[in-house]
Amino acid sequence: MNRATDRYYKFDWATIILFVALMLFGLFNIASASQGGEALDWTDFSKPYTKQLVFIVLSVVLIILLLSLESKFYERFSSIIYVISMLSLVGLFIFGKNVNGATSWYGIGGMTLQPSEFAKAATALAIAKYISDLNTDIKHLKHQFNLVLILVIPALLIVLQKDAGSALVYGSFAFVLYREGLPQNYLHSVFLLIIVAIISLKFGVIAAGLSAVLIIAAKFFMNGKKKNRNKIAKILGISLIYVGIAFAVNYTFNELLPPHQKDRITIWLSLEKDPEKLERMKKLEAYNLNESEKAISSGGFSGKGFLEGTRTTGNFVPEQHTDYIFSTVGEEWGFLGSTAVVIVFVLLMLRILFLAEKQKNSFSRIYGYAVASILFFHFLINIGMVMGLIPTIGIPLPLFSYGGSGLWGFTILVFIFIKLDSNRINEW
Repeated sequence: MNRATDRYYKFDWATIILFVALMLFGLFNIASASQGGEALDWTDFSKPYTKQLVFIVLSVVLIILLLSLESKFYERFSSIIYVISMLSLVGLFIFGKNVNGATSWYGIGGMTLQPSEFAKAATALAIAKYISDLNTDIKHLKHQFNLVLILVIPALLIVLQKDAGSALVYGSFAFVLYREGLPQNYLHSVFLLIIVAIISLKFGVIAAGLSAVLIIAAKFFMNGKKKNRNKIAKILGISLIYVGIAFAVNYTFNELLPPHQKDRITIWLSLEKDPEKLERMKKLEAYNLNESEKAISSGGFSGKGFLEGTRTTGNFVPEQHTDYIFSTVGEEWGFLGSTAVVIVFVLLMLRILFLAEKQKNSFSRIYGYAVASILFFHFLINIGMVMGLIPTIGIPLPLFSYGGSGLWGFTILVFIFIKLDSNRINEW
């Protein structure tokens, strides 16, 4: 076997095996969630599970293409890929198809394509390219602004298409920027912003303001470097900003949010004081979540078995094969199966992080961290949503939720990194 041929086979097979295992197990759970008590018919291509099988077969073709390209292609053309991806998002405002209130798809024949799923990989490439540039200093305000701009453009375009859940994914890049040297103060500010927003909604603006003052004061006095007079002035100044944020959060929640989003947050934080009204809201707005929780709890320790979930086969959870696919895992495979799925996801993300740290060039390392961060965000939000730990957002579970665009988007995301990593392994 010559060197050129040998290089082709030296991909990281641990990552590939974990990826394929999740994809195939996801297929069988889609089959359970969409067969509705009928016998499975893998020749009926009108069923979601047979369509997903076709998507998987096409993913294999996509993988071969991704791995056939030179590793340098992705770095060299990352900016062009990003621009093309952004143009595909802009095109939705003209040629997009409206599905469930969101104009996020192109209609192509009898199928739809969601460009926001591919924009994640394009943005990860653009971020990796910009940070790895020798002229970029992530601690410089100008370069920080440019990085934020790279992230805000796709997020804003997606929000305008009324797909806020997909836009939130771009928050996952904060982990990448932090890893590459973004000052910790930014991360602390984001966490404080979240805390202030929640306290403001739950207990009021005054409580949020006092909390901000205490947290900021504790941080400043723990540093213990500057004079107390300067510290007090800064504490008051920053606290006023967060009080203003608390007012803005309350105004946005009460006056600007669509009713269904407002109800989801109300249920999550138990903001409604009338228990009867809150219960009615749960039955209406949180119907999917309630049925999902019932399905998961009915699975018990070991589950009811493949195609044996009564709530799954009875279609109690609407659209269970998409965002709520993890409830199928909980009912049919129980605590053991759910834990196994979580472990495989964690192993995949840890493997990607492990490989990212071993990269010999910064572009590959940064891109690897972006891949792991995006996967982690989807994984955390989706499972937290299905279990009622966070409000319903509408983010799919990677490799599990039904959909060709989502599957291909994650395939592109992961296998570009596998190709980049193979270049490190096979350098000669």
